[in-house]
Amino acid sequence: MNKPGEEPTDRLDQPNDHLAVTPPKKWAAGVPAVVHALEYSLQQTSPLRTGVDLLTMNQVDGIDCPGCAWADPSPGHRHRNEYCENGAKHINDEATTRRVTADFFRTHSVSELSRQSDMWLNHQGRLTEPMVKRPESDHYEPISWSDAFGLLAAELNSLDSPDQAVFYTSGRASNEAAFVLQLFARAFGTNNLPDCSNMCHESSGFALHETLGTGKGTVSLHDLHHADLIFLVGQNPGTNHPRQLSALEQAKLNGARIIAVNTLPEAGLLRFKNPQKARGVIGRGVRIADRFLHIRAGGDLALFQALNLLLLQAEDARPGQVLDHDFIRTHTSGFEEFAAHARGLSWDDVLAATGLTRARIEQVRDDVLRSERVVVCWAMGVTQHKHGVATIREIVNFLMLRGNLGRAGTGACPVRGHSNVQGDRTMGIWEQMPDSFLDALQREFGFDPPRAHGLDSVNSIKAMREGRVAFFLALAGNFVRAAPDSAVTEAALRTCRLTAHISTKLNRSHTVCGRTALILPTLGRTEQDVQAGGEQFVTVENSMSEVHTSRGRLKPASPLLLSEVAILCRLARRTLDGKAGIPWERFEADYGTIRDRISRIVPGLHDFNRRVARPGGIQLPNPVNEGVFPTAVGKALFTRNTWQPPHLPDGHLLLQTLRSHDQWNTVPYTPNDRYRGIHGSRRVVLVNPDDLKELGLTGGQHVDLVGVWSDAAERRADDFEVVPYPTSRGCAAAYYPETQVLVPLDSVADISNQPTSKGVVVRLEPTGASPS
Repeated sequence: MNKPGEEPTDRLDQPNDHLAVTPPKKWAAGVPAVVHALEYSLQQTSPLRTGVDLLTMNQVDGIDCPGCAWADPSPGHRHRNEYCENGAKHINDEATTRRVTADFFRTHSVSELSRQSDMWLNHQGRLTEPMVKRPESDHYEPISWSDAFGLLAAELNSLDSPDQAVFYTSGRASNEAAFVLQLFARAFGTNNLPDCSNMCHESSGFALHETLGTGKGTVSLHDLHHADLIFLVGQNPGTNHPRQLSALEQAKLNGARIIAVNTLPEAGLLRFKNPQKARGVIGRGVRIADRFLHIRAGGDLALFQALNLLLLQAEDARPGQVLDHDFIRTHTSGFEEFAAHARGLSWDDVLAATGLTRARIEQVRDDVLRSERVVVCWAMGVTQHKHGVATIREIVNFLMLRGNLGRAGTGACPVRGHSNVQGDRTMGIWEQMPDSFLDALQREFGFDPPRAHGLDSVNSIKAMREGRVAFFLALAGNFVRAAPDSAVTEAALRTCRLTAHISTKLNRSHTVCGRTALILPTLGRTEQDVQAGGEQFVTVENSMSEVHTSRGRLKPASPLLLSEVAILCRLARRTLDGKAGIPWERFEADYGTIRDRISRIVPGLHDFNRRVARPGGIQLPNPVNEGVFPTAVGKALFTRNTWQPPHLPDGHLLLQTLRSHDQWNTVPYTPNDRYRGIHGSRRVVLVNPDDLKELGLTGGQHVDLVGVWSDAAERRADDFEVVPYPTSRGCAAAYYPETQVLVPLDSVADISNQPTSKGVVVRLEPTGASPS
């Protein structure tokens, strides 16, 4: 058992001696999805609570599913069961009737909890009252809310500088909570506002903002439904955003073709059996990918550069018939420089980086030439690489060549994960908010927000490690397991004088404590939120920039729970003691007063309270779809992008981290991943059979994953079972967060500083062998 302050081993899950492997599935969803969703839900809560949650989820006046940020169909076009298998599991995982009480913490020390698996911690149930771990103690004990806020405020006010505090936000937070947090942090005096986007889609934001002038995607559900050609690049919709499959199904029925670009042949990319339709229950469902490009990890930039070169060459052969010269001339800048750079591309480099043949890429070019309306969707298989920003810039180049921006059925579609990660950014959760936002805050509240950029997630960890941060507060999430370089992250957090987590359930972050640690239990999205001003609702923003309401229906898990907004407002009142004149008490009593202030600060949210109450909520404007590109030159920018593949020494593989199907973010619900045929264990590494042969390894063998990085420090994840699997050659895959220990803190994407969790160089050593 670890003592307080000791670094744990990375063995935080159950032993893997019960692994069973079956062939990967060739289709996703269908009746088994319904059965598994109900089975897990009923293990957590009653049939009545399950029914209340599921029948109100993603409805106009119901609960927004916290599972992902996929958009809902317009009012009047939603199914009565507008949710997916994983959404049903997630919502009822939160609605569980299991409880974590003070007795639990008296029984279990922090040291003991630190050795439990992520799955075990989550399964203990809902947190019910505020808890504190005092210095030198190995147990959490109860604390009153008043004393908790006093402790937090005293610690904040004792800091030498406001910049010694870090305020982290997960995409689970509502718009109202996110706005209040950033307002408090800036009134306190810091822009240290890292969030989960720093680790998932930061590359998207930087690339889109640079090239188009907006950090958000440009696509709606209507666009997807009416596209001729859809690219799915580096994403697994069947597991990570299953409701996207319904949109893709509709697109296919409307005649679209789909090209999947991925390192694994995921079930959701192959075929979808919609359990809400007869063809998905008794029929074969709908084929999703018309073409599957089995690309090497990180090869997407080379692929789109090759496509762009082929389009330029097609224009040479048929002048005026391939490129959209009107769009390029009117709306873009930098085309000539881009074209000259593209023509210097080496096909040898392309084929080595992608693992594809030239003929295969030329087939995709032909698909593009036959299509008038093209959408490109992508996720973390693109963003979590060193050249993630460059890849997305090249995707924008590709879209611009044929004018596939700003028209119906076209556009750029970054598919976000957390349900409100995009809303957090809209509300000001970013360490680099522009002066226009800060100026609006100053006009509205009468104080001058700090202007110096703050710390993102990676730099927050570095600052803690170096002793420059002493206070860490997390609004939702599981920072320890989401962050890279697990041992470094945990050691950094333990240097803090105080760590605090606003949470619904127990997770690993609660076991990695500063000198003093607090657990601040909060209402879940499923629960009624009643304040002094009556019953409240919150709002969220999905991936397609739609802002809508969410109302919980269930009785709170404990009478001692406070809402996220209430916790933050009370903390602000105690800490600031009237400074800045912000009406925190009114904000807590009536969230509509928060939205009134937001309406005068955030463009597009004018008359917020009235407009968001309408069925379907508010569609935020996107300048690209209005033919406006608010870049530095007032036009969309063509870019010249370079890349260098990671150096793979002989005997090494490029590892990507990924989620299992039975998992939400950092939390596994079971040790299974039935779409990939993995049952009973998460401690597996998926490797191409031909690579195994070259490495002298066999299926079922136990190996240690050893990370290779320029700092020469050895990062090791012990005892993984080898599973032969159709991964791309030279590439391997293993589950997150167990393999976060292998992602170096300094291995980040250029420009965005996002961890490169999809590009980790590793070697596989037989477990028990002497290190080489």
